[in-house]
Amino acid sequence: MDANNIPTKSEGHSKRAVWSWAFYDWANSGFATVVLAGFFPLLFQDFWSTDTGPAESNLRLGWGNSIASVVIAMSAPILGAVADRSGTKKRFLFGSLLLGVIGTALLSGIEAGNWMLALIMFICASVGFMGANVFYDALLVSVAPANRWHIVSGLGFGLGYLGGGLLYLGCVIAALNPELVGLKTSTEAATTAFLVTAIWWTVFAIPLFLFVNEPAAEYKNEGSTLTYGFRQVVRTIQHIRQLKPVWMFLFAYWLYIDAVDTVIRMAVAYGRSLGFERQDLIIALLIVQFVGFPAAIAFGYLGERLGPKRGIYLGLLVYIAICIWGAFIRQPWEFYVIAVMVGLVQGGVQALSRSFYARLIPASSAGEFFGFYNLLGKFAALIGPPLFGLFGTWFGDVRYSMLSLIILLVGGGLLLWKVDDRS
Repeated sequence: MDANNIPTKSEGHSKRAVWSWAFYDWANSGFATVVLAGFFPLLFQDFWSTDTGPAESNLRLGWGNSIASVVIAMSAPILGAVADRSGTKKRFLFGSLLLGVIGTALLSGIEAGNWMLALIMFICASVGFMGANVFYDALLVSVAPANRWHIVSGLGFGLGYLGGGLLYLGCVIAALNPELVGLKTSTEAATTAFLVTAIWWTVFAIPLFLFVNEPAAEYKNEGSTLTYGFRQVVRTIQHIRQLKPVWMFLFAYWLYIDAVDTVIRMAVAYGRSLGFERQDLIIALLIVQFVGFPAAIAFGYLGERLGPKRGIYLGLLVYIAICIWGAFIRQPWEFYVIAVMVGLVQGGVQALSRSFYARLIPASSAGEFFGFYNLLGKFAALIGPPLFGLFGTWFGDVRYSMLSLIILLVGGGLLLWKVDDRS
């Protein structure tokens, strides 16, 4: 990224704050790659959930993802409103981070065959991960001026892909060569990767807490903070109903990001169900990470120059192609090509969605409005992962799972078309 495009102190924003904010994506993407998309789906099917077949195992994993999403969906708007009122976004972020780190670390000690405990710890870690993102996203409006949100958001996702990819690469090397790190088996190295990820997440989150400032609390003397949170959610719902671009975008996002998240969460389990070797799946995920690094940053510039809607539509069209091809793949090289395609658009869709939404909402209520943003984004995951698993069981072939996502992508794209593009 061109340093000249980073906001300067003269614009009222610090470069150090921008980079510290973006670097949190480097920190938490270790969880997204090593746990969420990488080792957990593999170990869940091959190490913990060994008492059933691939389709049923995928269904269990899908329900686990959905439970975590429901928890965030029900709590995010209230906690976001509370954080806005009390000026405590960073404190809430820290609490969520702590839950995620502890859940991730505990995964490393769960015995083989204990799929229920593994799923519970995964749910706790996922709730922490997603909860922290509510407050992380909301801080975007305070670290950079509005005309740089697309670029700064892209920078965050770009650093996330790079950091997550590097950590995942290190964990993969350890899993393939456990003797290099003093471990006996690849499985032992894979479970140890959860502990390493927890440490990574904690250490690299520190700059955000040191150098990112948040606006002072604006709401005072309105009863208890929690009561205020509930009341403000009601007010926000009424406010959103009057802001057509906001609620139209939220519904569009609700649908299409579900498909994007489901690909992230279920791709490795899907590939394993098709009989691809672990090595093929590992290589594919590494491709996604390292292609995603420059692609996410490039999408930030695309959003600034051509508009975020066009960039999002480009990503959705590529995802539709991915779903169609993914239902018919037979060879590992096809999985690699699809991984390149995912890497090119995944971070871009996420980054442009976040920055586009930031431009539609009142900055003074960012935490609260991003609570709804995460509510719909994560509540949608209540549908996607189970639907992904159910299509495989309903039609007797896991390949049909990929086709289920096209419904969500098309529906989201149609609603997005009606959103006023203010960029």
